Amino acid sequence: MSTPQQNNTIELEKINQETAKMKWSELQRFFAAGQAIFVAPNLDLICTAQHMAADNKVFLEEAIANQTIHPVTDEQAKDWLAKDISTWTVVVKPWLLVQPITPKPD
Repeated sequence: MSTPQQNNTIELEKINQETAKMKWSELQRFFAAGQAIFVAPNLDLICTAQHMAADNKVFLEEAIANQTIHPVTDEQAKDWLAKDISTWTVVVKPWLLVQPITPKPD
């Protein structure tokens, strides 16, 4: 039998393995279905996915209030499509979490 800490590690590993780098143009169907959720660059995508999977209401309410998690807006989608940005993505059914990859300054 595994401990809660072991379960936490296993879940983090599972989420990490399901993370993918994808172009925004490949994700249009998720946006059209209202399933694309923006995750701000200052949040850890894997930890955010874990909070969503666990339905951590305290974390989610704070993130929504701070606008660090929200449905991808029409403006974001248009801008990202025009630039065909790369994103990190992970599925937390029924949602697709999307985090734009920001280029590192030189």
